[in-house]
Amino acid sequence: MTTAVVKEYINDKAWARWTALALIASMMFFAYMFVDVMAPLKSLLDPQLGWNSTAYGTYRSSEYILNVCGFLIIAGFILDKTGIRFTGVLSASLMVVGACIKLYGISDLMVGTGLESWLNSWWTDMPASAKMASLGFMIFGCGCEMAGTTVSKAIAKWFKGKEMALAMGLEMAIARLGVFAIFSISPFIAAKFGTVVAPVAFCSALLFIGLITYSVFCLMDTKFDRQLGENAKEENAPDEEFKASDVVKIFSSHIFWVVALLCVLYYSAIFPFQAYGAEMLQCNIGDISAQEASDIFRWFPIGAAVITVLLGNFLDRRGKGATMLIYGALLLIVCHLIFAFVLPATHSKVLAYCTIIVLGISFALVPAALWPSVPKIIEEKVLGSAYCLIFWVQNIGLCLVPLLIGYVLDTVNASNPVVVEQLAQLEEWKKLGMEAPDGFFVHYDYTIPMIIFAGFGILALLLAIYLKALNHKNHYGLELPNIQTPAVEAAEVEAAEE
Repeated sequence: MTTAVVKEYINDKAWARWTALALIASMMFFAYMFVDVMAPLKSLLDPQLGWNSTAYGTYRSSEYILNVCGFLIIAGFILDKTGIRFTGVLSASLMVVGACIKLYGISDLMVGTGLESWLNSWWTDMPASAKMASLGFMIFGCGCEMAGTTVSKAIAKWFKGKEMALAMGLEMAIARLGVFAIFSISPFIAAKFGTVVAPVAFCSALLFIGLITYSVFCLMDTKFDRQLGENAKEENAPDEEFKASDVVKIFSSHIFWVVALLCVLYYSAIFPFQAYGAEMLQCNIGDISAQEASDIFRWFPIGAAVITVLLGNFLDRRGKGATMLIYGALLLIVCHLIFAFVLPATHSKVLAYCTIIVLGISFALVPAALWPSVPKIIEEKVLGSAYCLIFWVQNIGLCLVPLLIGYVLDTVNASNPVVVEQLAQLEEWKKLGMEAPDGFFVHYDYTIPMIIFAGFGILALLLAIYLKALNHKNHYGLELPNIQTPAVEAAEVEAAEE
């Protein structure tokens, strides 16, 4: 008679798996800070660096260019072949390198160099500083998006059969608190040192700290793999080794494309909006400073952070993920329409605060339900590639939309007499070698951009409804809880037998 031996893994200990989550989430917290470090300073970029809205839109789009060109597909292969440790350290390192290039480009170190002269010799509408910053942001973007997929797979590994939705939701909430932090800190640091370069330097240093925290997580993950009895290639057993041909199965999956398109449409109305949100508030509320606008916009992730814990716990124990996607898309549409029509008519700061917080709640509903659903529809051995391919589709939208919004702002406002007069005044000050007075900003009309964002939300809503119908028909388990209990397992068996 043999006795079964129950082995406790390191991730069975609550303190260990939550410590692991804190280490990897801190890397994403610093990454999100760097992504939006210039967003609250947009109104200062033209006076200090000579960037107009089109140049800024091009810079924001550059984060995703290499990913769209295929890097994220390669990242999926790297992740599934080499595992979460190597890929995570590589992605964190790319973020640090990209940040240093961007910092060099906007600092005085490049001024007067041959590199600046060469950069200014072509594409003259784009300042040399913007070109170099875009190059750095491209490299950073490769690391950031690779890190996002790596973190998702790491959480799926450490929280399998446990509080996966809560863990993913908390990671996203912590990362979004980086947006709150940078919208609070960036204008203060820029004002303190009198330049937009200072907050970029600060966030670059934080990215290096993020590389260190992920390296500590790698030590914990090494121990976890030893307990699992796996080899150095980590989570794939020899008979389940990842093959490049497996990606074809992902691309041929109908449900994969529904999730990927829902993702790109929803996020296209969120992340590009963050790049313009502070200036939009300045223009739609009236005469408020960049600091005041940032103080309002920084509350955007707070709604998400507050509700994420509740949502994650609910999804883990009760489910209803597909339904939450619908509610999240509805809130998104309402918020952007308020920014387009109601806020310019009322100039109400209270309305702005409330709408920003509700939009943050939407930002909790959709990702908290979306990302834990992917392991339910994709095999574990290609899960990293699936996340990367979803991010790849998402990056196509995130690359094009900021460029679109910047172009629309300049085009729509080209005949706006107020904007034309302000731009002419700004150009005159530049010719005279004068700086714009404190508090000066161009009063753009943001109506059309906000309608575009709302349009993305409408399309996302339609896909969310379709996804729920597919789940009802094919029993993917998107409405079921994540924590495996006898009741949940019975519900899955019952659904499969129907």
